[in-house]
Amino acid sequence: METKRRRSERLEVRTTVEDRELINRAVAASETDLTDFVVSNLRVAAQRVLADRTVFELDGAAFRSWDAANRRPARDLGGLRSLMERPSPFVDE
Repeated sequence: METKRRRSERLEVRTTVEDRELINRAVAASETDLTDFVVSNLRVAAQRVLADRTVFELDGAAFRSWDAANRRPARDLGGLRSLMERPSPFVDE
């Protein structure tokens, strides 16, 4: 049996008349209510936006290239080393 999550947050959206009519037609066609339709479609949109920030998919050649670059030893950057050894100007010590 499917349990519904308790909804405790409110989301308000302003639309044009045309957008609202389109959304209402889609809600009716999907045989759901407005809240379920909006929340489920907003979740899908949010997941798509965030996908490239959380999941990286590479084909075989791209993976081998990425893996080779990450296996190389780190370069010694004297200027960066010097900078990192200085006290942070953002922290009171």
